[in-house]
Amino acid sequence: MLTVSDAELGELRNRLAGTRWPAPWPVPGWSAGTDPGELRRLVAHWASGYDWRAHEAAINALPHHFADIAGTPVHYLRFDGEAPDALPIVLINGWPSSFLELTAFARRLATPSEHGGSAADSFTVIVPSLPGFAFSPQRPSLTDPLPTHELWHRLMHEELGFSRYAAHGGDLGAGITSRLAEAHPEALAGIHLLAVAGPVSYDDESLTPAERAHLDAVADWSAKEGAYQHQQSTRPVTLAYGLADSPAGLLAWMLEKYRAWSDCGGDVSSRFSDDFLLTQASLYWFTNTISSSFQPYYEYGENLTRRVERVEVPTAVALFPADLAQPPRSWAERTYHVTRYTTMPRGGHFAAWEEPGLLADDVTAFFRDLR
Repeated sequence: MLTVSDAELGELRNRLAGTRWPAPWPVPGWSAGTDPGELRRLVAHWASGYDWRAHEAAINALPHHFADIAGTPVHYLRFDGEAPDALPIVLINGWPSSFLELTAFARRLATPSEHGGSAADSFTVIVPSLPGFAFSPQRPSLTDPLPTHELWHRLMHEELGFSRYAAHGGDLGAGITSRLAEAHPEALAGIHLLAVAGPVSYDDESLTPAERAHLDAVADWSAKEGAYQHQQSTRPVTLAYGLADSPAGLLAWMLEKYRAWSDCGGDVSSRFSDDFLLTQASLYWFTNTISSSFQPYYEYGENLTRRVERVEVPTAVALFPADLAQPPRSWAERTYHVTRYTTMPRGGHFAAWEEPGLLADDVTAFFRDLR
């Protein structure tokens, strides 16, 4: 599946050992970007202590599959549900994530009896890699006639033969899930989201105080934290040259997000092990996909991605307190048919890895009456 040669592994370690570090800034810790001390520690471990071969073997042991969808190669994992009538569900990741981040969550959904649940609640779980992420190649054109949500519908409906299925997504995956449900309501039992698309238009006079506070918070977050999104949406190729050439730079770009967007209280190691962070970075490095992972941002920035207008299938929204936004239910209801709205006690943007139990329980409860 994934075979990294000794030469490739040696080149990575040489690049890490030969990192040219920037001159230090007169600011403490993380206040101006990735903390230099934490990054140096992780780079040193990546160069000499981290056992890539063990993680490579674990990745290769996952249930990988490949499909050709109208000429587009697609990679996905499949975890069969333990019950014969398990509801199919597609899990769609965001950025800077990968299929790997969803595996613990997927296993809980597929085999709930191993985690204190009932086999009757099991799902057959499909975890595709987004185009340009890991083992799904980048689209050669920005105007591909099959957008990602259509690829996933064809994968689920035509390739895998599921006439009715569920979907879950966060971040980029939430938008793809929303467009999937909007385009194919007859096939979707429901959708479960960690983020929502705002309405295409609205009357300012109709905004509730909670909605105004939400929009103010989004604007404040964008001003303080959204530089990455602006860069990836406007000049992604310029950024990609540096990140594709420097593993330390790639790790710094990703590490900042894992710390800032998770429920870690400023200590990224409280939520993610060193090996998890380095395996995610290694996946991007060895598949050379950090550049192609920016393509959805650029497409959205260039208005090549269709806006979500109205989703009528039953929709659950689960909000984790350290995630990027906390939209009130009324805001979500402007775009979606919301039938479940949950505020979680803990967790952040990477909920499938941070809190797989909480997330799986919410997905299970939502779909129990929709099977």
